[in-house]
Amino acid sequence: MIRALAPLGLMGLIFFLSSQSDLDTGLGTLDFILRKLGHATIFGALCGLWYWTLTTRLESGTALALAAAIAVLYAMSDELHQSYVTGRTGSALDVAIDSAGVVVAALALRRWSSARARP
Repeated sequence: MIRALAPLGLMGLIFFLSSQSDLDTGLGTLDFILRKLGHATIFGALCGLWYWTLTTRLESGTALALAAAIAVLYAMSDELHQSYVTGRTGSALDVAIDSAGVVVAALALRRWSSARARP
C-alpha cells in the first residue's frame, strides 16, 4: 500500500496546479504547446504510477485497465475542478490530450510487461 502514495501524491500536485488562477508563462504558442505536452505526460505518468501500484494486487492486464481508467477519470475531474477556479476553464480538448497521454503510456506498459513476461 505504500506504493499508492506515489500516484496519490501526483494527483495532489495536479490538483494544486489546477487550483492556480494563472499558469501562463508568457511564451505564447510555445507555452500552449508545452502545456499540452505537459498534460499528456503528467497523465501518462499517473497511469504508470497507478499501474505500478496495482500490479502488487492484480494481474497485469487488469491493473493496466484500472490504472488507465483512474487516470482518465481523474483528467475529467481535473477539468471539472478547473471550471470552478477563477481565471481557468474546463476543456474537453484537455481531457482528450490527457487521455492520449494515458493511451500512449498504457500501450508502452503493455508492451513492456509482455516483453518482461517472455522467457
